[in-house]
Amino acid sequence: MLTEVSATRYVTPLREGGSLPGLVEADDLGLYVMKFTGAGQGRKTLVAEVVCGQLARRLGFRAPGLVGIGLDPVIGLGEPDQEVQALLKSSGGLNLGMEYLSGAIGFDPLAYAVPADEAGRVVWFDALINNVDRSWRNPNMIVHGGELWLIDHGATMIWHHNWRGAEASAAKPYDATDHALAPFGPDVKAAAADLAPLVTEDLLMACAADVPDAWLVDEPGFDGPDDVRRAYATTLLGRVTGLEQRITLGPRTEPSEPAGWRETR
Repeated sequence: MLTEVSATRYVTPLREGGSLPGLVEADDLGLYVMKFTGAGQGRKTLVAEVVCGQLARRLGFRAPGLVGIGLDPVIGLGEPDQEVQALLKSSGGLNLGMEYLSGAIGFDPLAYAVPADEAGRVVWFDALINNVDRSWRNPNMIVHGGELWLIDHGATMIWHHNWRGAEASAAKPYDATDHALAPFGPDVKAAAADLAPLVTEDLLMACAADVPDAWLVDEPGFDGPDDVRRAYATTLLGRVTGLEQRITLGPRTEPSEPAGWRETR
């Protein structure tokens, strides 16, 4: 399960995200980007963040560490912004925190080059989790310490909004023509050879085990939280076989060049 801390101070809203995440300070003196159970997308966004964020880390991607953050709604009483105040008041209890990476900047393909092997790994991973939100319009990647990090996995596993269609989703293709890393010629075949053997039922169940029970209870059609966790693992495992053959990539538009910051011209 996730390490749990308690929010002690709400610092500022981060309005780049549609769910209005906020920067908070916790009782371990850490700073976290906090996503709230009371946001419009609901608790399933937080479930997706945990399952896919933990899976990314276990597969060797750079992704912020996650914690559960307990929130006392009284913190919202002094907030002058009524939207923020309402969000804090409606999110009492356990929420999700992501390690705040100071100094990180948003990924820009015009400024930062990604090698084909790394691009392929990210595209393959996004195909596995059915990530519909890693386009050039909203890359949901950052550069920290000169390296590429993956963030914001709330818009993944969209089949968990309709569990009856989850099994059928395993065979569905993944359109990566609009992916933020498509211009770098992603080597998804090499990525599949490297990553697919690592995605086992045990690994997926370990990721799902980190989701708090409170976010899984009362899921229609399931006997309890462990039953829901098993459904996540089963559905993701069903997508692995032959996944690289179901990924559609557009034409490469950028020349190959060393990874990292591009020289200004």
